[in-house]
Amino acid sequence: MTAATPIRALQAPGSEGSPTPRRVPPQSPARTSPPAQTGTAPALRPVDSLSEVRAVTRGTIQAAMEVLAGIRPVHQLARRLDPQCLAALQHRACLIRREITRTGNPALARLHRNSIVRSVRVCEVAEGVYEASAVVVDDVRARAVAVRLERGKQVWRVTELVIG
Repeated sequence: MTAATPIRALQAPGSEGSPTPRRVPPQSPARTSPPAQTGTAPALRPVDSLSEVRAVTRGTIQAAMEVLAGIRPVHQLARRLDPQCLAALQHRACLIRREITRTGNPALARLHRNSIVRSVRVCEVAEGVYEASAVVVDDVRARAVAVRLERGKQVWRVTELVIG
């Protein structure tokens, strides 16, 4: 039994006496049957390369800024960044951590905190090669980030990463 309040309606015109409310039992919501299973998976919608590169760029830059802030381990970007970019990012993150511990400067501790990728612009420079720029805003300032992506066997790989 449901605890729903019954709907009250007036009696139909023409019934004897004054119109008095009568109880109408609550109706159960219409049930819809699940779509018929055909045995095949639905066709995947192809994504254009520009949208895919824009999404990869946004995620990679956000993750890189979190590495610099010290809230994400750098090895999580190993699949996305080539070895030189990964080493440079790790080196920069270590320098930031060392400088924070050496000086104890609160302004340095706020550097790269709460970074948000505001906008991403993507341009195809060759077949399977894109360059992108992004604006990243954090607690201290806004900065520009430039990225070069190349299509690997199955994934997009960042071959250049410059954080301003």
